[in-house]
Amino acid sequence: MLTTDELADPVALTRALVDISSVSGDEENIAGQVEAALNLPHLSVARSGNSVMARTNLGRASRVVLAGHLDTVPHHDNWPSRTEDGVMHGCGTSDMKSGTAIALHLAATLTEPVHDVTYFFYDCEEVEAERNGLNRIAQENPEWLAGDFAVLLEPTYGVVEAGCQGTMRVRVTTHGKRAHSARSWLGVNAIHAMGELLRRLDAYEARTVLIDGCEYREGLNAVLINGGVAGNVIPDRCEVTVNYRFAPDRSEAEALVHVKEVFDGFDVELSDSAPGALPGLEQPAVKDFLALAGAEPRAKLGWTDVARFSALGVPAVNFGPGDPNLAHKQDEHVEIQKIIDGAAVLRDWLAGVNG
Repeated sequence: MLTTDELADPVALTRALVDISSVSGDEENIAGQVEAALNLPHLSVARSGNSVMARTNLGRASRVVLAGHLDTVPHHDNWPSRTEDGVMHGCGTSDMKSGTAIALHLAATLTEPVHDVTYFFYDCEEVEAERNGLNRIAQENPEWLAGDFAVLLEPTYGVVEAGCQGTMRVRVTTHGKRAHSARSWLGVNAIHAMGELLRRLDAYEARTVLIDGCEYREGLNAVLINGGVAGNVIPDRCEVTVNYRFAPDRSEAEALVHVKEVFDGFDVELSDSAPGALPGLEQPAVKDFLALAGAEPRAKLGWTDVARFSALGVPAVNFGPGDPNLAHKQDEHVEIQKIIDGAAVLRDWLAGVNG
């Protein structure tokens, strides 16, 4: 079980959490250890499956949420952890057990925060959305996630990344007529018919949108193409998957309307979609946090679970010590100083230290 000494030190706690194997779907052990560590006089604790929630109930004027996922991608000869030259290596060090460790450390050691705090630790973030613990709790126990502001401790290398892009994938299909390639004039080539769509994509000018001082860059790109029958057959079908990353000022419905306008005349089918999240940087608690974080916030160019908080009416940012570019890599690692600095920022903010 996690020790008092480990809970008192976010670096030692990061190491301890990394050394508990918790590949998605196998979080029972780590969830049990986190739950046990949170059974403290100043916290009320609840558990659902392998997601654990703890909260203070001090009657403060505002409530903030600190959230982190417990799972990792499968190991790739990078477990357990090792530390050398001020760097901790291992699966989950960056994404996101260093951030989760900071939240757990604060939950265990900060007894009189100036905001009431909900600490939420969840399972299955690295797999399909229907298994995601935050998604499940948002549907089954949304009161667990209620607050005025949330910090998701995803890796950002110590910079506040506000909101997130929305993401959408569509399948665009062209149809033709099969024929022997030796007598191609008897058929209609569906792959050739896709040329116009690819020209539109190549010429597409993506928006750059400024929201709360954060610059969101959009993108519309072909990511997969499938077509052809055999080396001597004119294909009668071609399918291109297109990914649209859109700024959070657009809803999913508005994003789909835009995509269909771009591909007017083509057969377009929505395959999956997730909304973006507005930055929400005007909340007083957010401004205090940004002052302590130091660097100017930037837009999150990607999708994260902050969108689930946004859908519940809770503005949220991403902030964690790990480098997002190292997530899921065999050489995943985190700089120990980043853990120390991130823990200090969040402790000062929750303790009411002025930035």
